[in-house]
Amino acid sequence: MLNDTLHFLANHLEAPDWRRLGEHLPVEWIDQAVQHTDAMSIRHRRLPAEQVVWLMVALALYRHKSISEVLDDLGLAVPDAQTPFVSKSAAAQARQRLGSDPLKWLFDHSAQHWCGQDRRSYLFKGLVLFAMDGTTLRTHDNDETREHFGAQNYSSGAIASYPQVRGVTVTALSTHLVHSAAFGPYGTNEMLYAKRLIDGIPNDSLTVFDRGFLSAEILCALTRGGSERHFVIPAKSNTRWEVIEGTEDGDDFTVRMRVSPQARAKCAQLPEFWEARAITVVDEQARRRVLLTSLCDRRRYKHADIENCYKRRWGIETSYRELKQTMLGATLTLRSKTVDGVYQEIWGTLIAYNLIRLEIAKAALVVKCAPTEVSFIRAFHLIQFELHWAAVTRSYGKLPASMKHLRERLVSLLNDERPDRKFDRAVKAKPKRYATRVLRKPA
Repeated sequence: MLNDTLHFLANHLEAPDWRRLGEHLPVEWIDQAVQHTDAMSIRHRRLPAEQVVWLMVALALYRHKSISEVLDDLGLAVPDAQTPFVSKSAAAQARQRLGSDPLKWLFDHSAQHWCGQDRRSYLFKGLVLFAMDGTTLRTHDNDETREHFGAQNYSSGAIASYPQVRGVTVTALSTHLVHSAAFGPYGTNEMLYAKRLIDGIPNDSLTVFDRGFLSAEILCALTRGGSERHFVIPAKSNTRWEVIEGTEDGDDFTVRMRVSPQARAKCAQLPEFWEARAITVVDEQARRRVLLTSLCDRRRYKHADIENCYKRRWGIETSYRELKQTMLGATLTLRSKTVDGVYQEIWGTLIAYNLIRLEIAKAALVVKCAPTEVSFIRAFHLIQFELHWAAVTRSYGKLPASMKHLRERLVSLLNDERPDRKFDRAVKAKPKRYATRVLRKPA
């Protein structure tokens, strides 16, 4: 990916040849994304639709720079002797002409293809490990975004200062590649976004859920909608079941749960009862937790195997941290100020994140280490530097050596080993900016 992308960026000022794009994100995909959404540029422009697709990916890689700086530094605009620079208004109009649909199509197509690559290298007893969870992003506060996305309402009656986008993603735990995603208004429940993604989860997979997704409609749709699609999810404290095999005092038993009449009224395909295997796990603080799973073969899937799979669920939280803090720079809001621009920016950011994660995974295979052992922060900074250097120097002959150096550096950026957590997670009170004056009564 980066090898051909560097060639493309370095040679683009001479002749925009889309055949130079890489093996991971070929030009044919970009053409299909634009054609399928009717966003083709009919007349000659400095920023045709195909260029704007790459602009949105580049903006995620250089969140700290303005759109004009990214265009100028990477040379993404079609050369024009009379107007060497692209104005801000021209870039904004080009984004509006493109819309968000091409970026969404490109993300869906590329993510499924990339997650299928090298999958045999990361199997857990023949299954690919995924995790599903939700997250939020803030947007600029204006009438359009607030009306469409909405914001969080607090119990005190206050409303959040900024509109928020709610989303749910399915992430491959072995590589942290985002397989699929659904985003929309904050007021839409995460369960509804999750239902959109269930059908797209591949066969021969194991998906780890947070307890908030404990729903017969979601879990039954997962197991019955494909072949060998399994789940692991912690039970809630108020979950009720009937033990049909083993004893609840043990650490491995089978339970049967009733589907509520309300759920069956909404989804006629739901059975009256559904079954799951329940295992009891104890953490370092001696807290007991019950995990429900569809992996009922006790000989093949041991108690410890399921417990270890659930512990890896935190990989999706790490993925969100890499996206929101490292790539987006922990900024207060997204840079886009329109509804369609917000969706466009999110899909472009996910594509850029997957490109980085895929390059890390490819480099990790060479030295036979886990992709999660490579430092994402240092790899991200290294890729930023290499892309910028190639665009500035235009030194074509040095590009192969630069790419070789990049791959060698990626596999050397292994994360330092850290001890396991010793204390419970806790939300700390934010320190006050100003000292509090205390009035004392006279003695």
